[in-house]
This record gives sequence, structure tokens and C-alpha cells, in this order.
Amino acid sequence: MDLQALVDKFKVIAGVYAFDILPDGSYSEIRIMAINDLNNMMFNVYPDAPSFYPGVPLRRYFTEINLENFIYNSAVKNEPLYSYVNAFGMWIKGFYLPLDEDGNILNEKGEPNTSPRTAYCLYMTTRSEHAETDFMTQRSNTVASAIMQMSVKLDKVHHFDEAMTVGMRELRSICHAERCALYTLDNSNQKCRLYDETGKNTQRMEGIASEMGRTPYETAIAWERDLEGSDCLLLEDLHVIEERDPVWYDSMVRYGIRNMILTAIRYDHKLVGFIWATNFDTAKTMEIKEILELTTFMLGARIAHHHLVSRLEMMSKTDSLTQVLNRNAMNTRVDSLIRDVSAKPAKIGVAFADLNGLKAVNDGSGHEAGDKLLQNAAALLRIVFGEYEIYRSGGDEFVIFCPDITSEKLDESIARLRALAENTPNVSFAIGREWAEGEYNILAVMQSADKNMYADKRAYYLEHPEKNRRKSG
Repeated sequence: MDLQALVDKFKVIAGVYAFDILPDGSYSEIRIMAINDLNNMMFNVYPDAPSFYPGVPLRRYFTEINLENFIYNSAVKNEPLYSYVNAFGMWIKGFYLPLDEDGNILNEKGEPNTSPRTAYCLYMTTRSEHAETDFMTQRSNTVASAIMQMSVKLDKVHHFDEAMTVGMRELRSICHAERCALYTLDNSNQKCRLYDETGKNTQRMEGIASEMGRTPYETAIAWERDLEGSDCLLLEDLHVIEERDPVWYDSMVRYGIRNMILTAIRYDHKLVGFIWATNFDTAKTMEIKEILELTTFMLGARIAHHHLVSRLEMMSKTDSLTQVLNRNAMNTRVDSLIRDVSAKPAKIGVAFADLNGLKAVNDGSGHEAGDKLLQNAAALLRIVFGEYEIYRSGGDEFVIFCPDITSEKLDESIARLRALAENTPNVSFAIGREWAEGEYNILAVMQSADKNMYADKRAYYLEHPEKNRRKSG
């Protein structure tokens, strides 16, 4: 049969692919025998793609491991396959039909043939910008059942961390993997989190990244490069990673990893995380791939929603100008220290730091200069008290809570803040502190620190009366 005439009959992108089953049971490189729309098939990955000729190697255009695996499996097992994935910035629907050498579609009940021969596969594909949920339901009973069970288990858990833990526990069982984890990524603040079957595991995440000489965020970016535009890598050995990311390959070899899965999770085409599993059951590769296609769709929406809620919550607690905690966050913290005895640290230091001369700067140089002064003041506070809780409680007033600090360290920190301020133009703090332990009242501690701060401020304005604009304001 004329293979080109065959693919020209279809109104969607269609191509016939072939490879040789070698005497030892291995496969040759996949070749494109006919294609009805070469430019579209290329997904615009390489503008300088070579000219087509029947038999041109697929990898002359691009490498897509999952596409190759589906073609191999369909043609070898005489089995029609279907995929619906988010890759190359679009949703790609694929149909794979085994052909004989004359271009006839083989009966799906035909026995797999692994004897030396040339195997053929017809691959048809359509693309869309947005997901079409109806096509996600076209799955086998096994896959549909697995997804249904996971969906039910996730819906029973409302807390995000617990839901992700349940999901990874379920996926590990489905994949028959030694390890399975979710790695979330929030590009807005370059934050990453890792969840496995035991729960949120920050220490493990940092350990993995550190061993490779990377930060957790740099690790996520490296994984995105390793995918090379695809949605997923299901690797029965690690040779692809050895080529693409030798640093990660060496790390996996040290841990005895033989095979692995890396799947990107995207929401609205934005990367929000990864799923990875190691030493999985390779006999279930195609089934696992289908399950992951739907699982990542479900998890992507949950992760994106969690990131949105987290950002909104952070905005409600953060002072937009100085990026320290705001008065609302301070009031919430004080309420918890009053109502919940277990929330009270055994000892606490409280410091009130009022920025001297802000009104004079606002009146003399404008509010933009005053805002810059507040930002500089907040920067100094973060340098000194970065490990503690810094609040902007009012216009020029900051409050610092230092749980479990010693009285000596509190004094040392305040002395360091004064020294930094002395060497920073226009920044001067009036500071009051109080330290308590045992059965203390947090409101009384704060009142005492506030009183001490005003005593320090009075002394400052006595020495610098020209900066005291509050008398007339």
C-alpha cells in the first residue's frame, strides 16, 4: 500500500512510523515513513528541521521518549493505544494503531510478534490550547478504577499537606515503586516542597538538592530542562538522564536507582510541580503513563489553588512596603499567646523599634523618601532579627518577638542594630526591650517594652530637637 496515500486520507496530523525488531529482541531507531503535515508534526520545536524523506529518523527532528514508547508498544504488541498529555505548551491527543507492512490496521486481538521484522504504527494527533475533559475519560477500566479510587481518597482529605501525602501513598502502590514523591514549585517566590508517603519532607528535599550542589529551586529548573519540552519521562534505565543531566544521574546511581519516572505537573500551562518515582514496575509502564496523565491534571489544579491561597494569606499578613509582617499578623500572634498556653515559648524577648525622624523626612523630602527610609530600616531589622518575628505595627513603629532568646542575646542584637543604624544614612531607632520567662503576660511584656522605647525616643529628641516634627503634627 502507498503509505503516503494512507496518511493523506486523514484530516488530522497523521504519520506512519516504522522500526526494526532485531534478532536479539531489541529495537532499531524509529523512522518516519510518511507524514501528511510535517510542519505541524514538528510542534515548531526546530525551525531548521531537515527536509523530509521516507525513512528519515524521528530523532532528526526531536526526541520524545514517551511518543517513542507508545509507538514501540503499539506496534510490537499489536495493540491500539491512546494518550492525552500536556506537552510542548499544549494538550496533545494521540491515537496509535499497529499496521502490517502493507499498511493494514492489525486486529487488536492479534498475538504480539517479537520475531525479527519491521514493525509499523500509524500515529494520529490533534492539539488544543486548553484541556478537553471529555477525552480524559476515554480510558481502560483498570486506569479508570485507579483514578476513581485516588480521586475519592483525595476528596476525603481537605488539608493540603495530608491530601498530597495520601496521593503519593496511592501512586507508590499503583507504580509498585520503592519511592514516590511530589515536588511542588511556586515560581512566584521560588519555593519548593516535597511530599512522600510519610508526609511533607523538607529535610529530604534539601538533602537531594544539596548533594547535587543545587538549591531546591535550581533542582526543579534542572528537571524541567531534563524533560526537554515533554510532560513525562518513564525510563526503564537511566541512559537518557546520564546524557541530559550527569549530576542527577550520579546522584541516582549512588542510591541504587535502576529506573525512574519524572512527570511535570502543569496548570494553565504553568509548571507547578513534579511527580517522581523510582524502581517502579516496568511491566506496567503504559498503564502507569495513562494514570499519571490524569493524576497530574487533578493535582495541578489543587497545587495551583494552594499556591493562590498561600499568596493571599501571605498578603494579608505582610506589610506591602517593608515586606515584614503587618499589624494584623501581630494581633493574631498575640491572641494565640494569650489563648493557647502551649503556644507560649518558655522565654521571650520583645523589642519595640521606632524609626526616628520619619515625619521630618516626609515633610522635607516627600513621602517617597520616607518610604525608602522605612524600607532601609526594615532591611536592617531583617539583618539582625531575621530568624525571629518582625512586625510593622504602625507608621514608623516595628515590634520584634524573639521566642526562646536569652536576655543576653537580646541585648547583643539590639546593640548590633544600633551599630548598623549609625552607619546607615538617616536611619535611627528608638528602641525599648523587655524579656520574660515562666508565667509571663505577653501584653504586660509588650507594654513594658513600649514604655522603654518612648523613654529612648524622648532622649533622642532632646538631643536632636530639629527632627521632632511631632510637636506640630
